[in-house]
Amino acid sequence: MAKVKYAIIGFGGIAENRVAKEGFACDVKRFKPLTQAVLVGATAMHPARQAAAEALGLQWYADAAAVFADPTIDAVYIATNNASHAKLAIDALKAGKHVISEKPMATSVADAKEMDKVARAKKLSLTVDHMMVNNAWNVAAAKTVQGGKLGKVNDSCFHMEFAYGYDPAEAATWRCSKVAEMGGPIGDVASHCFYVAEYVFGKKIAKVAAVYYPKIMKIKAEDGAYIKFFFDDGTQGSVNCAFSEMRGGLAGTLTNLGYEVYGDKAALRGYGTMFQLSGYADEPITQRLEIDNGKSVTAVKPSKIQNIYQTLIEGHAASVQAKKPLTGADAIHNLALCAAAHESAQKGGKVIAVKC
Repeated sequence: MAKVKYAIIGFGGIAENRVAKEGFACDVKRFKPLTQAVLVGATAMHPARQAAAEALGLQWYADAAAVFADPTIDAVYIATNNASHAKLAIDALKAGKHVISEKPMATSVADAKEMDKVARAKKLSLTVDHMMVNNAWNVAAAKTVQGGKLGKVNDSCFHMEFAYGYDPAEAATWRCSKVAEMGGPIGDVASHCFYVAEYVFGKKIAKVAAVYYPKIMKIKAEDGAYIKFFFDDGTQGSVNCAFSEMRGGLAGTLTNLGYEVYGDKAALRGYGTMFQLSGYADEPITQRLEIDNGKSVTAVKPSKIQNIYQTLIEGHAASVQAKKPLTGADAIHNLALCAAAHESAQKGGKVIAVKC
């Protein structure tokens, strides 16, 4: 079966290095070609990006409209600024292209639902880059928790806290200055915590309650937030997300991106498992997953390492080939959780139910 042909819309630095070189295996010195997908083209607002795309053997398109008009392109990967995701995705879907979008899929639940509606009507596959569920240690964590190895679980904490925005150049970026575009720790990183928590537990978050961290940074977005979440069965957990926390150097920062899950027999702790890492030896830290029963600590080893971006892309391509389209339901739910966390924090920590 022919590989699904993709083009990237928004060929910035992250799209080049994470999505193209890694996800689509354009870095041929590190990766073998994907089995079901191939990247053939790219475009960006800045023409200066053309040379970088062509250096990878990609066809350069003048703009997104040119991509949509090309009948040889089966699917697009949207990696533009958050505010443009919805319009570009809807235009792509209307042009008959399957879509992978960077997170968040939109900046409002209403726009996200419209994207999903068009995809379903066109019978096209739509998914969002919730790539951390593909991390091998997170896969092992889900098996550990759902397999009952911790006993009865009654609490958990998922956290992504680091320093970003103290530098004026960082403070000016969308992550720190554009809350309406899902900037700020809640939209940028609590979103990862939500979907990883749901993946590890195998169930959906039904309610959240949140408070913002003390305001010490000169950024327009919140400095951080403490968020309680509740599953339908009453199990609870928390999310700590922040741009205000120093966390030492690189090792302290990256190993702190993880979680703890607390059972009555043991606790499970993940270190560095919630980031853009897959587990290769040349990455800046070694990820760890450990079961602690109070007397001994046992390392949980994943059965195999898989690239978190390649797994996402291959899964989307497989859905296209099998004519079993993916939907945006999970991404809509994730966006609703972020919106509910802000609503709760603005209402003094009120518990907010999430219905989608």
